Amino acid sequence: MSEETKKGKLAAVRVRGLVGIKKEIKDTLDMLKLYRKNYCVVLDDTVTSRGMLNKVKDFITWGVIDEETIKLLKEKRSEKDKKFFRLNPPKKGYGRKGIKIAFGIGGALGDRKEKINDLLNRMI
Repeated sequence: MSEETKKGKLAAVRVRGLVGIKKEIKDTLDMLKLYRKNYCVVLDDTVTSRGMLNKVKDFITWGVIDEETIKLLKEKRSEKDKKFFRLNPPKKGYGRKGIKIAFGIGGALGDRKEKINDLLNRMI
């Protein structure tokens, strides 16, 4: 079965910390290289990566990243031989309702679609 690749790239940012996470969720976060809070990775938009993101949706936020934001990340936050970016906490916070509520109802978790670029610009 071939893996279907969609257009573009996805950016995933870990929002919540390490305490109280099930082993299965922690393993998935480690496979995504999201080891700590405010770490970001850029992934190809594939069925496998979407599945992994949906599995850990209660601990991360993600969305479709544009080329301009990728360039900014590489310029300001890139480290040699690292597959992730260490970011600052976002200016003015993640969302009005905090980091335990889904993005669709005013929180920070889950799929942000193109609005991930605004979040990343506040974190760089």
